Amino acid sequence: MTKTGHSATYEEVQKLHPLYFNIVRKRYWWFAISLLIIIPGIISLFMQGLNLGIDYKGGTMLDVTFNKAVSQSAISDTMKSVGLEGHVQLSNSDTTALIRTEALEEEKRSELLTALETQVGEYDKASLKEDKVGPAMGQELTRNAIYALIIAMGMMIIYITFRFQFGFAISAILALLHDVFVVVGIFSLFQWEIDATFVAAILTIVGYSINDTVIIFDRIRENEPKMKRGDSYQDMVDKSIWQTMRRSINTVTTVLISLFAVFILGGESTRMFSLAMLIGVFCGAYSSIFIASQILLEIKIRLKKMPRTGS
Repeated sequence: MTKTGHSATYEEVQKLHPLYFNIVRKRYWWFAISLLIIIPGIISLFMQGLNLGIDYKGGTMLDVTFNKAVSQSAISDTMKSVGLEGHVQLSNSDTTALIRTEALEEEKRSELLTALETQVGEYDKASLKEDKVGPAMGQELTRNAIYALIIAMGMMIIYITFRFQFGFAISAILALLHDVFVVVGIFSLFQWEIDATFVAAILTIVGYSINDTVIIFDRIRENEPKMKRGDSYQDMVDKSIWQTMRRSINTVTTVLISLFAVFILGGESTRMFSLAMLIGVFCGAYSSIFIASQILLEIKIRLKKMPRTGS
């Protein structure tokens, strides 16, 4: 096999990476960095909670059909001019707008509709639809998302235990929880608004992160039987991480570029989703490289399945 293949020695792998450094031996630094981000986020969750949007608090939803194509920014600016904020979603060649905002009294509703007609464009009054959205919908969405997350993590534990070992499964799930706490904590710290798309972002982040983690675990599983007497388990884990480093970096870079484009150009309706994804994908790549395999190593050490050498 080539030097990039599975039979490459630890020294060969080190030489292939000009920026090589021993990730495993600095694992407590990575744990400390994560704690410095997670702990303030958890404190913020208890102190000020999350800034819940209309999907969770309830409000008014207007379905407006304009006589010509309109822009999302024009509607958002018009809402701000009357003291309102909310989400705008366009469809039907940008002629139909679904506007979600706080619960509106008749006077405020009339003020908004008048402003839309004068500042954005005329709309079909006969087709105007209005719905009141209660907080129960958001609560049900959150509850179902939590159930989905628990079920997904349970299935992941079963799958990873079957494919690898139980220690691998626990390490992967702890890394996933790390990603979730980081994203939720940051949104709480900065009080960025949480809407329905945030739940979809969290579930997507979990799927991305576990995929990257399993790739590294797969290389650890392949390298472990090839260890010789006196070889360090820590060095084997470090070697496995660096063997997958280029793939991990290339993957996360391409995903982040796409998400950044969506964040900049996607409009107001996708901004929070893409922001959560940007943070989560970056955090997922970080946890796959610097957290999951390090937790696995600590589990091995605690269970005394290997000597504590080279730590």
